[in-house]
Amino acid sequence: MNGFAWEAFAANLAWAAGAALAVMLVTFAVAVRTGLHRIVDVAWGIGFTAVAVVSLAVSAGEGDLVRRLLMTALTAVWGLRLAVHIARRGRGHGEDPRYEAMLAKAPGNRNVYALRMVYLLQGGLVWLVSLPVQAAQYVSGPPSALTWAGVAVWVLGVGFEAVGDAQLARFKADPANKGRIMDQGLWSWTRHPNYFGDFCVWWGLFLLTCDAPEAAAVSLVSPVVMSLLLTQGSGKRLLERHMADRPGYAAYVARTSGFFPRPPRPQ
Repeated sequence: MNGFAWEAFAANLAWAAGAALAVMLVTFAVAVRTGLHRIVDVAWGIGFTAVAVVSLAVSAGEGDLVRRLLMTALTAVWGLRLAVHIARRGRGHGEDPRYEAMLAKAPGNRNVYALRMVYLLQGGLVWLVSLPVQAAQYVSGPPSALTWAGVAVWVLGVGFEAVGDAQLARFKADPANKGRIMDQGLWSWTRHPNYFGDFCVWWGLFLLTCDAPEAAAVSLVSPVVMSLLLTQGSGKRLLERHMADRPGYAAYVARTSGFFPRPPRPQ
């Protein structure tokens, strides 16, 4: 059974919190200057990448080097891909309607309210959800079959996210599809290939901690919280509420899985 360096991990928690906070504060400063708080969505993936890199640096001499490098690389690839995708998608657009609606109701200064309710909240979530990223740095012993199973689940997740995002971007780029519901490719198997991919990414990263029961126990909250956010929080439920009145959406819902992929139902 692999060991786990509790004391060193406890110190890492503070470093990770500082990294997440720094990313969010820099993003907030840019948002105030540009007047666009939507860029906080770009900072989400960057925040995880920062936590992974800082955790790798402060864990020098602890844990298994292969696992540490693997966890850092997987997190950075996922986080930076997501950040670049969101930045490209939002380029040339104004404020996100979600943030505009929220800030329109802000009591007092909009920016102060955004700092408290968006940036600091997201920074706290980055810190919490990144617990496997931090904990894996302090697991001793070489990677086992569980670790490589986690990598396989991560690959499935990133594949679903990247392919689903690319398919949706191509669909939206075609003027003939204006007003239509995307129901092709992966989107015919699940209404949310990107959210399902995110789900797989975080359960996969969690598996990288499972060679040490202590690391797995402290990390389990991460994929559970992410799963709830994706299915019940700001992910699937919120988007489907927004899409509910679109022409053709009810028929799409009737034939297409809400989350886990499966062949579409015949009509």
